[in-house]
Amino acid sequence: MHLPFWLTTALLFPVLLYQGKRTRRTTPRLPEASGSPCGQFGEGEPARRVLVIGESTAAGVGVDNHEQGLASQLARQIHERTGQTIAWHTFGVNGIRLGALNQALAKAELPEADLVILSMGVNDTTGFTPRYRFRQQLLELRDLLGTRYPAPLVLLSVPPMHLFTALPAPLRHVIGWRARLLDNLYKTLASEAPARFSYAHYPVISDPELLASDGYHPGEKGYRYIAEALAALP
Repeated sequence: MHLPFWLTTALLFPVLLYQGKRTRRTTPRLPEASGSPCGQFGEGEPARRVLVIGESTAAGVGVDNHEQGLASQLARQIHERTGQTIAWHTFGVNGIRLGALNQALAKAELPEADLVILSMGVNDTTGFTPRYRFRQQLLELRDLLGTRYPAPLVLLSVPPMHLFTALPAPLRHVIGWRARLLDNLYKTLASEAPARFSYAHYPVISDPELLASDGYHPGEKGYRYIAEALAALP
């Protein structure tokens, strides 16, 4: 238990409860992206295959179709940088937490992939998933992926929610604090088990033009911005 966080949350609970309910009531709920969740850039047999799994960012919330989303734009960036044929696939569910995602993935028919990225953490942050449980679920996910995906699972950092202007203060700061606590678990796992996990920093989106109409999710430019940062990683 992180005592300072829980003491702060308890003291501010009436305000946080009011702001949380009001935010849910007033924030537009955007749909998941439509269209095919897979594709490729280049001709012939892919040299690399990208798979993005997770919550709303993997589901393409904030754009009209998956070709504008994170997996597609990342594949495009890698294709343009290398000239290789790059395939992409995305599997995401808006509003899902990690435990439920693991259950969904266990039943899903997933493609071959050389690079698997987990985009997760926002719903576990707002749902106050205990850190020990979140860590255990990450380990369960890595076991679930098994030897089929031998490369380290890339943990895309939990977004910096203290910068989400759609959230009022102090709710924004408390949720941001919680997000950083979960993000620290990513860093710890990547440090302790580099053969199983790696950590990728989520680029800060400070330009409102990169956001969707809800002021919360990335828009097409925002997903491109994140993809460019990921494609530049070694």
